[in-house]
Amino acid sequence: QVQLVESGGGLVQAGGSLRLSCAASGSSFSINAMGWYRQVPGKQRELVANIISGGSTNYADVVNGRFTISGDNAKNTVYLQMNSLKPEDTAVYYCNTKVSFAGSRVLYIYWGQGTQVTVSS
Repeated sequence: QVQLVESGGGLVQAGGSLRLSCAASGSSFSINAMGWYRQVPGKQRELVANIISGGSTNYADVVNGRFTISGDNAKNTVYLQMNSLKPEDTAVYYCNTKVSFAGSRVLYIYWGQGTQVTVSS
């Protein structure tokens, strides 16, 4: 099992910044990818950004240029720096990771509990 602990959500005015953190913990796992998704009521959860082992990153078009994802391999932690926030960025942000366990190529997906980000106009 892998546990994801998120932090850093909150309320911010439009144009402001927030930094989300997500730390993964568990035993004998290797991270294949970590990322952030977001969801608003009535809509599907959508990818915001992710980072693949090796360092390549992917961003949703709507956040590209404003958000930056980074990782600390030693701490099994991923960060999402969110700048120039807009009211439409308001959502619950979920951390996501894909991992494998010792001796296996099977990938398992884990989710954090979610952290609310609210951007006021």
